[in-house]
Amino acid sequence: MTEETAVEEAPAVEAPPSGDATAVAEKPVYGQISIEEFEVSEYSETEQEQLEAMYDESFSGIRQGEIVQGRVVNINPNEILVDIGFKSEGAISIREFGDDPTSIEIGQEVEVFLENVEDLEGRVVLSKQKADFMRVWDGIKEAHDNGTTVRGRLMRRIKGGIVVDLLGVEAFLPGSQIDIRQVKNFDQYLGNEYEFKIIKLNKARRNIVVSRRSVLEEEREKMRGELVSELEDGQLREGVVKNITDFGAFIDLGGLDGLLHITDMSWGRASHPSEMVSIGDRIRVKVLNYDRERERISLGLKQLTPHPWENIGDKYPETTTTQGKVVSITDYGAFVELEEGIEGLVHISEMSWTQHVRHPSKLVSIGDMVDVVVLKLDVENQKISLGMKQTDPDPWETLDARYPSG
Repeated sequence: MTEETAVEEAPAVEAPPSGDATAVAEKPVYGQISIEEFEVSEYSETEQEQLEAMYDESFSGIRQGEIVQGRVVNINPNEILVDIGFKSEGAISIREFGDDPTSIEIGQEVEVFLENVEDLEGRVVLSKQKADFMRVWDGIKEAHDNGTTVRGRLMRRIKGGIVVDLLGVEAFLPGSQIDIRQVKNFDQYLGNEYEFKIIKLNKARRNIVVSRRSVLEEEREKMRGELVSELEDGQLREGVVKNITDFGAFIDLGGLDGLLHITDMSWGRASHPSEMVSIGDRIRVKVLNYDRERERISLGLKQLTPHPWENIGDKYPETTTTQGKVVSITDYGAFVELEEGIEGLVHISEMSWTQHVRHPSKLVSIGDMVDVVVLKLDVENQKISLGMKQTDPDPWETLDARYPSG
């Protein structure tokens, strides 16, 4: 077969009917559905507008800058996802849920503050802390304006003070406002609940500063007024050791401080007030003198017990042999304590029958327990003369027996 024959035998393509000069190619078909059916809207134009209106209406109650109700939908190590019924969830830092985020559960309802309906990532921006703050702000402001107290719990230490949970929001308690006296150990207050005065507010920065000291000062002033009207010489009072100096201790009687001088702490010797009392001790004292004009109070501790010199003659009559402790040494002798508040002097000449004592320290030391004899008792001047050598026989009295003549 020649090439010409092949061309002649090829089937001819039918031309479109002469009456359809403007024929259009058929559109693709997918399965049994043509592309035209996909392009036809499921809703009419009116129905589409109604649906869009209903969608917009579903968010009409959600406004930026307001507190809204949300539901926890997911919990991650660093953030919690909350659904507020908007087109996307909001992520909140887990730190905003307090010191115990483990108490948060999926499905739990929470109040959150809507900061922004959409951030750069298309997510709604929420805050739990701001919601807590806004919820209690009116009450906090009212307490601040009226000077009333608000109860709070001390949560954790930070630089310069302590964070306080105040009606569910965080407030700052400066170290200087924890107590009337200076506080060195903040940790002892953690976990405790107290009444506080709000001394500073800043809504824009959500800054709340509180004071416990102001509350204590008001209570102290009230107690002071009551104490001033009741205090009399000779009364027995309870107080707390507030401060210790070299000459005594200041005792807080509840509104007024009194001085407990070192000489009124014990009938015996006390080298320093800290040997007798410690700061914070609650002790019972006697009011020795109250100067109302100068508001000075002298207190006594030893006056709560009988004076040791009462009936001293019955306890230590002359020629009595007893034992005591050396408490002081001088050039002329040694002072021996027979009991608390009763001391006697052993003169250097009464220390030994046979030795020439150049100094008392050659025979005794402070703290030594020694046997002594009461040589003389001066009750009026509260003086006792003691002897150490008298506990042994006088060698001159037995000289003849030991060394007979001839």
